[in-house]
Amino acid sequence: MEISNEEKDIYIEAKRKVRRIKVFYLHLVLYLIVVALICYNFYIMEGPYTKIITGLNITVLVFWTIAIILNAVRVFKGRLFFKKSWEDRKIEEIVNKDKEVETTFWE
Repeated sequence: MEISNEEKDIYIEAKRKVRRIKVFYLHLVLYLIVVALICYNFYIMEGPYTKIITGLNITVLVFWTIAIILNAVRVFKGRLFFKKSWEDRKIEEIVNKDKEVETTFWE
């Protein structure tokens, strides 16, 4: 049984998408670890350079948060929460509910 070129392309593209998602989640875990460390740094920080270090930490948090958001949009193509399949299921559920109400109504 041979696999056609089209099926190979689909498989390669699916593999690429899975790798992007995996890298995104690793990036997110690293981000959360760094955020926890920076929050701890805010808690224990004191001394003459407190304002400079706080400014640097806040800058890192802001820019890295923007990078995480852009990466999520690129990986999930703007459908992080409401995917097409979810929309289709909800539409079908509502249509079936309306049909059920119509058929069980007694006159």
